[in-house]
Amino acid sequence: MIEASKSETPLRATFKIKLNGETVSIATVGQAYQFITNLSSIEWIEFKSLHDDAISSLQGAAENGMLTVQATNALRALFVRSKVL
Repeated sequence: MIEASKSETPLRATFKIKLNGETVSIATVGQAYQFITNLSSIEWIEFKSLHDDAISSLQGAAENGMLTVQATNALRALFVRSKVL
């Protein structure tokens, strides 16, 4: 089993997010997984369903690169809804 946090599988889009005054680029499954799992779960509680979908999609994409479109879409939905983008 491949760890999603270490996956170098590229996403279909690069997300650029402002965090503490710095721009963070998220371009791989591993970067995205680390970003959404390293923040406190309290910060995502309002978006639990979208957060869970994104984590599940990223884990799937880490195992099967054909699932990167679904993972990218799940991330986009989470980031837009939470106003990160």
